[in-house]
Amino acid sequence: MSGKLTLSALALIGAIAAAPAFAADEHNTVPGLTAAGAPLGLHGVDPVAFIRLGNRIEGTATYTAIHDGVAYYFASEENKETFEDAPEKFVPENGGFCTYGVSVGKKFDGDPKYSAVVDGKLYVFLNEEIFKAFQQDRAGTIAKAEENWAKIQHTAAGDL
Repeated sequence: MSGKLTLSALALIGAIAAAPAFAADEHNTVPGLTAAGAPLGLHGVDPVAFIRLGNRIEGTATYTAIHDGVAYYFASEENKETFEDAPEKFVPENGGFCTYGVSVGKKFDGDPKYSAVVDGKLYVFLNEEIFKAFQQDRAGTIAKAEENWAKIQHTAAGDL
């Protein structure tokens, strides 16, 4: 990984660490509650369409499923039912937090605009610069994130 990109990415992560937390615990959600009474995950993007089609299709509240206290929107009843049959196949890794951030022990917003499906798993990232840093060492970043997620999963973002 280029030193300039790495230092730049880490500097950005450090600067963001002082910003308010996006979520309090194990899942990255948008503020507020959906009509289903749970906070919205994956910024409202349909996770089934995302993984199966590789396409960021906006879901709708008409097709909402709740998993582990998080509401997910879907583009169709079929996608909602597919999710409900096996949600663990479709929820974003690391609770929907930025995978690169988790790899360095932080919980930052995971924006589906900056994402990758690797081995059938969905990884989201804070922004384009962080996504580019991930591209330099995908396997290493994922491995570090998996290791760190076990340590920080139950820690509030603001406490990291």
